[in-house]
Amino acid sequence: MSRQHIRLTTINFPMVLRVVGWLLMIEGAFLVLPLMACAAYGETDMEAFAISAVATALTGLLMTFGIRPSRTDMGKREGFLLTALVWVFFSAFGMLPFMLCSHPLELSDAFFEAMSGFTTTGASALTSVEMFSHGILLWRCLMQWIGGMGIILFTLAVIPMLNHSGGMQMFNAEVTGITHDKLRPRISQTAKGLWLLYFLLTAILTLLLWIGPMDFFDSLCHAFSSISTGGYSTRDDSIGAWNSAYVKLVITIFMFLGGVNFGLMYKAMHGNLRCFWRNDVFKAYIRIILVFYIFFVIAIVGRGQVTDLSSFTLDPLFQIISTITSTGLTVNNFESWGTFVLALLFLLMFFGSCAGSTSGGAKIDRILFLLKNSGNEVYRCIHPNTMMSVRINDKVIAPDVVSKVIAFLCIYVMIIAAGGILLTAFNIPLVDAFFSSFSCVSNTGLGTGVTGYGESYAIIPASGKWVLSLLMLTGRLEIFTVLLLFTPGFWRK
Repeated sequence: MSRQHIRLTTINFPMVLRVVGWLLMIEGAFLVLPLMACAAYGETDMEAFAISAVATALTGLLMTFGIRPSRTDMGKREGFLLTALVWVFFSAFGMLPFMLCSHPLELSDAFFEAMSGFTTTGASALTSVEMFSHGILLWRCLMQWIGGMGIILFTLAVIPMLNHSGGMQMFNAEVTGITHDKLRPRISQTAKGLWLLYFLLTAILTLLLWIGPMDFFDSLCHAFSSISTGGYSTRDDSIGAWNSAYVKLVITIFMFLGGVNFGLMYKAMHGNLRCFWRNDVFKAYIRIILVFYIFFVIAIVGRGQVTDLSSFTLDPLFQIISTITSTGLTVNNFESWGTFVLALLFLLMFFGSCAGSTSGGAKIDRILFLLKNSGNEVYRCIHPNTMMSVRINDKVIAPDVVSKVIAFLCIYVMIIAAGGILLTAFNIPLVDAFFSSFSCVSNTGLGTGVTGYGESYAIIPASGKWVLSLLMLTGRLEIFTVLLLFTPGFWRK
């Protein structure tokens, strides 16, 4: 067998692990930020973060300089494997502060919390966040901010050599959506442009929240978790702790932006504002929010839940945008709006926002594909000889892309069902099991208490938390990247 043939048929494990090492050094640098927060507030968790940062960075150094790959090329398989491995490694080292802090968590709880953070699911195994140090609170929100735009996308921005070595494969494996367009000629330029936009939005949101009733620390943490559509908070009552319409309005606006395709916002930032109104997905995003807002208001008025102006204006809009963007924040009294509203929330959780955003869910892009293709099939029942195609943004979509979208949606539903069935094996009530599975695959993170049958993810047994962690990762990497690793053909030479 020729050397060239071996190169094409074997996975380049040493190079994959070396890149993981580079990334762990970056994660070690990120861990310094909560360490500084602990130092500023004089908290004992400074030691936990120091140990975590050193252990993470040292492991990264050993992997980077201790592994000498015979070749540096990476193809599609390396791209998929690296993408999945990075999220697991980041969560494994990201859980260390939770296990070493002054209120240590069990292994399963710590990994669940870290995976929930990096995937921006926002589900939490903590019964109370206010007992934890400022460092832990900052790390929870910082994990969501890192995972929101994507760990791999950050890698492509800071490691230019990956432009020539599997960069596009990793970009496609991590970034949400059906097809991915490079905004700049080089993939690293695209990554840098998107991260710059993400950073600017975060900075603006931090300043706007700081102007209001929040202090700088709370403003920064909520900026991290809102623009990433993650939903972690520094308070047990979340943003309800401030009882401020201003805070709720500002966060609503930026959650909405977090659900928009960042590629569109990048183009708009460079003067192409018309791209929004020429985009079918963005227009559908607006229409869905408006239609559901009308339904919510009707339900609220019908159940006599109108108490003030905010109760039928800002509150339903906040809840709709929080759910469709998979942020998972809730207004204090939305359970009293009735089961009809709860059913609508399930639909919003499934839809998700625009592909290319920081949100979870199946994505509106795929729902549009499904609806248009279904309409074509119904029409063909009457006119079987008619040739019809799916059009999005005035472009004809190739049949193989449509088939892939339909397959994705079918597998998406099957994974939710399989996760729910598996959770019932751990004696989790039926409704809680399926809702938890749905919430984690869609990366929404709404607690099981939403259904009225359970309390929170703290009551899920350890084995159930490992299952949910896998579901969160599968949902964040949009199924195929993870499922491929479980197929024999992926590993076969």
